[in-house]
Amino acid sequence: MTGNKCWGSPFTDDEIDEANKNGRLLTMELELSRACNLNCIYCYADSGLPLDNELSYEEIVDTLDQGIALGARKIIVLGGGEPMVYPRIMDVLQAIHERGCEIELFTNGILLTQEIVEKFKEFKVNPVIKCNSLKPDVQDHLAGKKGAFEGIRKGFQLLLDAGYPSNGLTLGAQTIICQANYTELPEIWRYLRNRDIIPYFEVITEQGRAKTHGSLAVQPKQLQPLFEELSAIDQNEFGVEWKPKPPVAAFTCRRHLFSCTLTTTGNIIPCPGVDAPAGNIRRHKLADILATATIFKELRDIRQTIKGDCKECELSSECYGCRGMAYHHTGDYLASDPLCWRNKSVVFHETTDCQS
Repeated sequence: MTGNKCWGSPFTDDEIDEANKNGRLLTMELELSRACNLNCIYCYADSGLPLDNELSYEEIVDTLDQGIALGARKIIVLGGGEPMVYPRIMDVLQAIHERGCEIELFTNGILLTQEIVEKFKEFKVNPVIKCNSLKPDVQDHLAGKKGAFEGIRKGFQLLLDAGYPSNGLTLGAQTIICQANYTELPEIWRYLRNRDIIPYFEVITEQGRAKTHGSLAVQPKQLQPLFEELSAIDQNEFGVEWKPKPPVAAFTCRRHLFSCTLTTTGNIIPCPGVDAPAGNIRRHKLADILATATIFKELRDIRQTIKGDCKECELSSECYGCRGMAYHHTGDYLASDPLCWRNKSVVFHETTDCQS
């Protein structure tokens, strides 16, 4: 198996190009609520309690229908909070399933039960569960809650016992790359690959609670050998070939060519990292927002609008780096990715040594 898969996308290059050319969607990401049962110290959304003006279930479904009318075939339910805390999560999943869309759901797994997992299978949900460490103390520290490791492990086991991954349903694990787990990441990678679990290893963007926990950040000089080691493990042990580059190991982010994110309060943003509102579905139709907002126009034309080293990079035809990291580090979502070791124009501050 060769080549970088596209982050969040089962689509071909031709399908992506066609959607981009015609201003249509292939995927859509949903944040249901900021409510969460954990207090992860790196949380991009600073989640915990629900916001006062969150969307109603009816507004969520209406926007879902607007996205499907624009071509969305895969719906990604994000952890902008914990989806399983949302009171009508099963209604949302059923609505997506009844509309014939593929479902990917990010969850910490703590609230999963056997009944819920069976519903997942009925609605053909592809779960992605949190897996930041194989060490209880490290996982609990990152989750901001004692006992999180055990809760996550139990949720993981429920999915495995139910037959995930199999019968066309995938199981993924989301792992943030940080100083606290840096040295064990190759071990986690092998642990997941050996169980046919898709590893989503991604770097923290400088937003939400991550801004107040700067010591977690991993620098480009650390990322390069890590990504190269993970790539070598895949090639030598699992027959998977990919070019090492941030922000997600073994994946290429191209979501800005064909996707958008609905936030808990109705804002339409390009992705959770580029959290600059282009409009709000309480005031405008989704199609109008996507067609008129400058931010979507520029990001859909990213091959031409991107700046600096990213524009001249040998991988520019297939990669545009992390727009979220560029946005939060420089204020410009078109700037070169300051996370990438190929970017020579950004000087980072030294960080503390890696912790185990």
